[in-house]
Amino acid sequence: MSKKYSVEKSRDEWKKELSEAAFRVLRKKGTEPAFNNDYFANDKPGIYHCAGCGQELFSSEDKYKSGSGWPSFTRPASKEVVETEIDNTMGMQRIEVHCSQCGGHLGHLFKDGPQPTGLRYCLNSAALDFIAEVNN
Repeated sequence: MSKKYSVEKSRDEWKKELSEAAFRVLRKKGTEPAFNNDYFANDKPGIYHCAGCGQELFSSEDKYKSGSGWPSFTRPASKEVVETEIDNTMGMQRIEVHCSQCGGHLGHLFKDGPQPTGLRYCLNSAALDFIAEVNN
């Protein structure tokens, strides 16, 4: 039995609401090209939300340049907003990261990040919506 999420939609509803790239990543566990995505080089202050359900996921304060070609973060906004599971695809074992509210695939977690966490949340831009901080 699959897990129940607070935001659940049919495949057709997701496909209608999401861009083609977001659907491929969030619902089909796809990966976008490195260095050819919207947020890997974004250095503006703000918050990254799930492109599927809008849940706040990561802060620009925890974003860093990992050199991987994907947006990378040292930690999520809170432990409750992401969930992980083992991913044995692609001939290797990785840790998949997904949104705790809609189950959308975000990317992967690696243990090669900078201190203080030593973690690298390597995410797909297509799985994220960025809302820039407004300076008054």
